[in-house]
Amino acid sequence: WGLLLLAVALGVTAAARCPAPCVCDNLRAHVLCLNGSLTAIPDTIPELTRKLDLRGNSFMVIPAGAFLATPYLTHLDLQHCKVERLEEGAFRGLGRLVYLNLASNGIALLYQESLDGLFSLQQLILEGNRIEEIQPGAFGHLASLTVLDLRANALVYLPDMIFQGLQVLRWLRLSHNALHVLGTEAFAALPALRRLSLDHNELQALPGEALARLDGATRLDLGHNPITYVAEEALAMASLRHLFLDHASLQDVAPAAFARSPQLRILDLRENQLQGLPPLAGAGGLVRVSLDGNPLLCSCLLRPFHKWLARARVQAEGACAAPPALRGRSLNSLKSPEMRCSRLRPPPSPTTPPEQRSSAGSRQCPRGCVCSPDFHHGSCENRDLREIPRDFPEDTHLLDLRRNPFRTVPPDAFPGLKELVSLHLQRCSIRELQPGALRGLDSLVYLYLASNHLSTLAAAAFEGAPQLAYLDLDHNAFTRVPAGTFRLLPNLISLHLQHNTIGELVEGDLAGATGLRWLYLAGNAIRRIAPAALAPTKMLEKLQLEGNHLSEVPTAALRGLPALSELKLSRNPIKHMGDGVFLPVASSLQHLYLDNMGLERISPHAFTGLGPKIRSLYLESNKMSNIPDMSNFTGLEILNLQDVPFHCDCQLLPLHRWINKLNLCIEATCGSPAEAQGLKVKLSTTFQTCPGWGQGEAGETNPNKTKAASKPSKKKRLGKSPAKGFSKSRA
Repeated sequence: WGLLLLAVALGVTAAARCPAPCVCDNLRAHVLCLNGSLTAIPDTIPELTRKLDLRGNSFMVIPAGAFLATPYLTHLDLQHCKVERLEEGAFRGLGRLVYLNLASNGIALLYQESLDGLFSLQQLILEGNRIEEIQPGAFGHLASLTVLDLRANALVYLPDMIFQGLQVLRWLRLSHNALHVLGTEAFAALPALRRLSLDHNELQALPGEALARLDGATRLDLGHNPITYVAEEALAMASLRHLFLDHASLQDVAPAAFARSPQLRILDLRENQLQGLPPLAGAGGLVRVSLDGNPLLCSCLLRPFHKWLARARVQAEGACAAPPALRGRSLNSLKSPEMRCSRLRPPPSPTTPPEQRSSAGSRQCPRGCVCSPDFHHGSCENRDLREIPRDFPEDTHLLDLRRNPFRTVPPDAFPGLKELVSLHLQRCSIRELQPGALRGLDSLVYLYLASNHLSTLAAAAFEGAPQLAYLDLDHNAFTRVPAGTFRLLPNLISLHLQHNTIGELVEGDLAGATGLRWLYLAGNAIRRIAPAALAPTKMLEKLQLEGNHLSEVPTAALRGLPALSELKLSRNPIKHMGDGVFLPVASSLQHLYLDNMGLERISPHAFTGLGPKIRSLYLESNKMSNIPDMSNFTGLEILNLQDVPFHCDCQLLPLHRWINKLNLCIEATCGSPAEAQGLKVKLSTTFQTCPGWGQGEAGETNPNKTKAASKPSKKKRLGKSPAKGFSKSRA
């Protein structure tokens, strides 16, 4: 009874101090602080709060011990909060938390202790960040986690044992990354995993060794990967029942490809380049094979497979593409005599490229350094070394040499490290990478050179590192993009050149960067982008230009970027936006950042072409008094209009009406006239004197509209359903 009385007393105290601008439901112990101006976690949230929704704020960093004042939290939502870093111990004290949503932020790295203290956590959502690397042990404290969502990040490589500690994880979601290297022990510590989603990545071969560790997995999604061939016994998953290899680049499948997956029931091979299949030996439990969308050649070469289907009682979905007499016929309707071989040559049998596995190498380690054989890591961080040490174990995958005054990287600086994947050279006072510096690093994917003194780079420095996908050159001394550097980097996906002093982008700067997807140029001094400067980067998805000196939207430079989904122009001195400035990327753009620019006027047709695809639009902290019609932005999840001095007269009536219809919390405030100053646009009474006021407001004159307007939409406008236990915000 004493504890009960104490809880009641604490609840009463908590009710009296609900922080602005939050809404507190003390009966259910819920607190909502949506789409507001918060830049730090409020320290006056009621202690007994169980569900805390902080979506749409601007925290940037979650510091250590940020939630120590709310130890009873079970649900925490931090979506769209511009979070870039989780400090070690950020969630310490949240031992009761079962649900954590950090989707749609800017987190690039998970530190070893970032998620410390979350031993009851069951669901962790990290979708839509820019996570490039996960430090070993990052998930080591999440012993109760059942769902881990890492979709739509920037992962290229998964090292061995990276998921160690996730003993009860059942679903691992890794879709929509850029994975093309998986350690053979990447999934070794996941005994309870039932479903693995690896679709929409860059895997060029089926990662059989890594997948063989998943004895209990029943569903595997590998669709939308550039896999061309499935070799003999390539997949050894004892419990696998559903395999999805759709929309890949498959040209052939070996007869015994699935012989070591005896429980396989459903095989999805839709939309590949298969002309046929052999009888699938050892797949005795198969029930259905989906082959729709393949160019099936229904000749005599397909007879063995067709007979096997009948004998094994396997249902096949697919239709003939040739010969012309059988085009369009379903496989199930064919009879063997119809499949003839008139003047047809059988295609050559593919050969399986031999798998090359390097030996583990010796267990030597340079003096003064630490080498971890379990994780294949080597570290000589902050040892005051003047020269790059040698004699690391040949199977080293990650090498950390940060904070040593090397000054230069000589030719052949890393001999014998053919398996090295990640190389850290930050804060090493490096002024030069000599030609051949990275020679022999055949597997290198990540190269971190941030916070050095580099002002130029020769292309020859990257000779011998063809797999390099992530190049971090932030905080160096570049005054221009090192032109020609990227010709030897055909797999470059992410380029960081933030916080240098680059003044312009000219034609040829990015020559050779044909596969680039993410380009980070924030915090430079860019005043001009030549129309053809970005032309080589036709696959570009993210372009971050915030904090530069651009005085206009670089419309001409955006032409030829059909995949661009995110454009950041924040903190550029752009005062005026003309008509159609985003037309070149209107069909793909989803996230647009135009905040903190001192923007004074937006043309009525500035957003021409943009519409339902736009998910987030940031316009806060500008000086315009009106904005264009955005009534067709029906997919919006985030709209930030805070600190914009709107002139609440009749010209703003369309915006007032539109805001009232949105199921979003929008902090739009009147700056004038005087009688409306400080009022929210949706609450201002100045619009009531405008012509057509009564006819335009739902429920004012039309009772039928009242019913429709009061009925909340099941899907709009937050785009995604809120987390379980959280209610949608009202406008």
